[in-house]
Amino acid sequence: MQYRVDKISGNKLSVLSFGCMRFPVSFQKTEELILRAVEMGINYFDTAWVYSGSEETLGTILAKHNLREKVYIATKLPLIMFKSTSEKVDFDKFLNQSLQRLKTNYIDYYLLHMITDMDQWEMFKKWGIEDWIANKKKEGIIKQIGFSFHGAGTEFLKVMEDYNWELTQIQYNYFDVNFQAGVTGLRAAAKKMPVVIMEPLLGGKLANGLPKDAVKVFKDANGSDSSLSPAGWALNWLWDQGEVATVLSGMNAMEQLEENLQLAEKSSIGMLDETKKAVYKSVLESVNRACKIRCTGCNYCMPCPVGVNIPGSFSAYNSSYSMGYFEGLKQYITSIGFTQVKSASPLLCIKCGKCEKHCPQNIPIMKELNVVKKRLEPLFIRFVGFCARAFLGKKRKKK
Repeated sequence: MQYRVDKISGNKLSVLSFGCMRFPVSFQKTEELILRAVEMGINYFDTAWVYSGSEETLGTILAKHNLREKVYIATKLPLIMFKSTSEKVDFDKFLNQSLQRLKTNYIDYYLLHMITDMDQWEMFKKWGIEDWIANKKKEGIIKQIGFSFHGAGTEFLKVMEDYNWELTQIQYNYFDVNFQAGVTGLRAAAKKMPVVIMEPLLGGKLANGLPKDAVKVFKDANGSDSSLSPAGWALNWLWDQGEVATVLSGMNAMEQLEENLQLAEKSSIGMLDETKKAVYKSVLESVNRACKIRCTGCNYCMPCPVGVNIPGSFSAYNSSYSMGYFEGLKQYITSIGFTQVKSASPLLCIKCGKCEKHCPQNIPIMKELNVVKKRLEPLFIRFVGFCARAFLGKKRKKK
């Protein structure tokens, strides 16, 4: 197993880490996977309070085999459980439940789960989370504090710079270079802290959901001496980058684990030459043929005067065709702050035209934003968003 050093603590993190969101139904199969993973050097296990049964299963297996001191556990405080209308918050409740489930008295990496924007972070600061974190670290219950991010790239940079974070977790892969934190966020964060990668295969779509001609590009690039799968190509793209500390993989079958272990062992920073990098470009060209809006994510149209996330909206729209409607909708919900106080939806567009003056692709942005909202934010979707915000106590701010 290859390792990369957390420069804050000096911990050596395995480049391949175990994502524990979806374990096999069988406890025995899960146990076999975890034991094999630890045996082969995987030492970072990522779970969360909201992952049903995950913390309990992981904690039981680690305790049963006396493995707690051999691994680093990352779990998360469920921010979604706190409403903006709350007068009193109890962070201890969720941390203590995680400790009990995991059968441990400390968490190596404790993340605030699903931060989406600066407004959300400011709300938690008002509730005293900074002092709470400081106390838990002083008590040795939390070793390092971090956050997982699910919002627009500009908001990621604001949150990242506002606090002395010690780890972050972002969605990143060769398809999502300009989505959410993206490559800009990755490089900025890596200067300060370890960056953990989630969704390296885009929910499996970069492994089993690629267009046939994209799969052929990878197959042809392998030649006669290699059988590297599309999933392997996706993982190698990440490990090639020194800013990546570790890559999460939700391995629920032994063959997946064994394949990933072999890939991780051969991985190294700078492992891809220009010929191999060109392969990814060809694959993306194949995927992007399904794209309807020729946006490159250059961000020249930003910032929008009224806060519309233009590149994020276009990226989600394109994904709804190239990767399936629900993948696109998921990206859209994330990109526009669907359940947040502050919206970045195309619905806000006032047709000022500022964005179009700066677009190097000459995209009729105002027209295309209208197309996006018709596909991804029809009336019933808006109603779902309204209900979700009402449930979470996140009333939209008046402009």
